[in-house]
Amino acid sequence: MRLHFYIQGVRNGDEARPKKNNMNRSEILEEKVKKIAQSLLKGSRRSHNWEHTIRVVGLCRRFGLKKGADMDVLLTSAYLHDIGRDAQDSSKGLLCHAKEGARIALPIVKQLPLSEEQRKNIIHSIRTHRFRGNHIPETIEAKLLYDADKLDALGAVGVARAFLFAGELGARLHNPDIRVEDAVAYSKDDTGYREYRLKLCKIKEKLLTDEGKEMALGRHLFMENFFVQFLKEYKGEV
Repeated sequence: MRLHFYIQGVRNGDEARPKKNNMNRSEILEEKVKKIAQSLLKGSRRSHNWEHTIRVVGLCRRFGLKKGADMDVLLTSAYLHDIGRDAQDSSKGLLCHAKEGARIALPIVKQLPLSEEQRKNIIHSIRTHRFRGNHIPETIEAKLLYDADKLDALGAVGVARAFLFAGELGARLHNPDIRVEDAVAYSKDDTGYREYRLKLCKIKEKLLTDEGKEMALGRHLFMENFFVQFLKEYKGEV
């Protein structure tokens, strides 16, 4: 019902009508998509909730304007990129949230006042934004979304989110008795350090844009130093 309500609002322009009359077409579109995404992300785990989405949107806006991207496509993709996350978490990783997100987004995007090419680009961007996914971002908008999402997994915020996600799973702080490669995902051994070793430390080399690569350098260094200190403190060495 909630999804139907918002799609109807986009189609009819009534419930989702912006309060300000001086908004341009792109601003009106963004407000509509923002409301839909915020509604769909209610109840999401805090490590991948609305706050994460807003940070990704901010990075996309910053990089997209500089790169001359289609901002209607990029911002719509950014707002909707994690709407399939609940499906992945509920399945303990068996479902891909990027694939699910693209599926959920399809009927929403069809109702937006965009060209068919723009709609396809949005679905492509959502489907290809996952680090562990098998689909490769091909458009500049898809590449920017991919990088923005990955940057939010680096640095101080990235460290905080890694431990927040581990806490949501009920994971331990650290398990020195097993190799992180042997730890099972979505288990008590799916720790923040495991996330760092298996994913976060590799992100810097996987980014696709010059802007993303440049920002990743400082964030990666902070994160790398943090986990060196973390292991020393855990062992009581410092």
